[in-house]
Amino acid sequence: MGKKDKEEALIRIAIIDAEKCKPKKCAQECKKSCPVVRMGKLCIEVSKTSKIAWISEELCIGCGICVKKCPFDAISIINLPKSLESQTTHRYGPNSFKLHRLPLPRPGQVLGLVGSNGTGKSTALKILAGKQKPNLGAFESPPDWEEILRYFRGSELQNYFTRVLEDDLKAIIKPQYVDHIPRAVKGQVGEILRKKDERNVYDARDGNASILDILDLNDVQERNVEDLSGGELQRFAIGVVVVQEAQIYMFDEPSSYLDVKQRLNAARCIRSLLAPKTFVICVEHDLSVLDYLSDFICCLYGMPGAYGVVTMPFSVREGINIFLAGFIPTENMRFRDEALTFRVAEVDERKGEADKHDRYEYPAMTKTMGAFKLEIKPGKFSDSEILVLLGQNGTGKTTFIRMLAGMLEADDGTRVPELNVSYKPQKISPKFDGSVRALLHKKIRDMYVHPQFVSDVMKPLNIEALIDQDVMHLSGGELQRVAIALALGTVADIYLIDEPSAYLDSEQRIIAAKVIKRFIMHSKKCAFIVEHDFIMATYLADRVIVYDGRPGVTCTANTPQALLSGMNRFLEGLAITFRRDPENHRPRINKYDSVKDKEQKESGQFFFLDD
Repeated sequence: MGKKDKEEALIRIAIIDAEKCKPKKCAQECKKSCPVVRMGKLCIEVSKTSKIAWISEELCIGCGICVKKCPFDAISIINLPKSLESQTTHRYGPNSFKLHRLPLPRPGQVLGLVGSNGTGKSTALKILAGKQKPNLGAFESPPDWEEILRYFRGSELQNYFTRVLEDDLKAIIKPQYVDHIPRAVKGQVGEILRKKDERNVYDARDGNASILDILDLNDVQERNVEDLSGGELQRFAIGVVVVQEAQIYMFDEPSSYLDVKQRLNAARCIRSLLAPKTFVICVEHDLSVLDYLSDFICCLYGMPGAYGVVTMPFSVREGINIFLAGFIPTENMRFRDEALTFRVAEVDERKGEADKHDRYEYPAMTKTMGAFKLEIKPGKFSDSEILVLLGQNGTGKTTFIRMLAGMLEADDGTRVPELNVSYKPQKISPKFDGSVRALLHKKIRDMYVHPQFVSDVMKPLNIEALIDQDVMHLSGGELQRVAIALALGTVADIYLIDEPSAYLDSEQRIIAAKVIKRFIMHSKKCAFIVEHDFIMATYLADRVIVYDGRPGVTCTANTPQALLSGMNRFLEGLAITFRRDPENHRPRINKYDSVKDKEQKESGQFFFLDD
């Protein structure tokens, strides 16, 4: 195929980031440098009075000069296969995000969606729920429903949209950002759930547990919605959707803020909605939960904020493995340069006993906070080691981290050894008024320009893309990446990192885990990490600290132990078993009471290091 044929087999899209494009603050370099504009054609239109530049995709020759010349990095020119042009489902406007194809939901099965943030998962949910009308890319003169149905003729989506239009289907979406719920919903938790209960699941009946029992909401049913924590809000939001009668149920990131046990309870709760004529769709970034929850999977790939492409449905194992491999065999399409794997580093057996090389230790301590009491057994730790804290929410993991940081004192005044500490808190609330660059300059001035730190931390976390943005305007995932970079950039003996996976998508989680692990090993320091994403926890941990007891009442933080024995102990308490995928070694949860689940429970092997 010649160069000209290749070009004809591609379509070009020009994306302008509305937040970054600032015509009043630049000299319109994009327009002045464009060779097509110099020939007298209106390829780029922009002036000092424009709110945003405009690029003609028909006239653009794809030279990329405007991309390099833009001082704010606001322009992307992307070449896509021509075959996608006829598969455009929705476009928000000129030079803005474009979604190709749609997931295919099937009645009586859970469809899982996996993909990077900004590739169109939430857009796809809105369209499938009937809350957004797809414009098939014609944003200036949107098609009517008759034309849209003709477009989907012959596919499963034609019947689906016909049923949605005839008002035959009621759709309910659990929103992605549960922390916004208190602004819209007022009242007591129990009262709201009882009013919404159309499926008669609020109270226990016929030997089935009530929704309050399954989602662990008994203790909060008397409380007002605005008084709930993140995890309680998430469980309440899932409960509100599950108690209602509908034909389409959609869950956007149901595992955020939840611990491992709550994640599986939520997954079982969502699967309980399945009926022969019910559609259930779930967006999830915790791959082990997605695996446990779904019957089949659609992957989304593309360039975040520019375009997204939905793949055909795959089986659960195949779909997740395709996403991790970054290659779709059915389309012969590679969307990521390298595959993501989870082979756990060779386990240093010494770390099981861990005595002679341990440089630091912390004493036995107790901490009482109101009605809650935490007992900490003494432990030792060494350089180049990551200890992961495993326990349910409310067992005192953050309390222990704060004690190590010297922010809380033990009941009897016992002190942990005085060490330089870098602490990334669980909740990140931005108070810094300025750009990311100014924040990095203020907090880690020497590190953020150090070549080793740039290649090991800044580049993989893609901080460069955020460097000129205002900290106050960053999304949750962007804030999390900046917070991880700040924590690792602070010179310290121990790094205390609380829930680094929150708000990150599946790909960013794996990258963040690799960044943290590589940094701790290279700098020969120690890290204590709280993490509920099981894949991330197993990848990071050299040893684990397992928590026992009753959450919110009395709990014990045990002495650090080897990864295998610690994971077995933790999972035995949750009655969950894991196997490993032979292809990429990711941990996979066994379905409850399956043959494999029973076999592993009988042999006492709740967790495998390798198959």
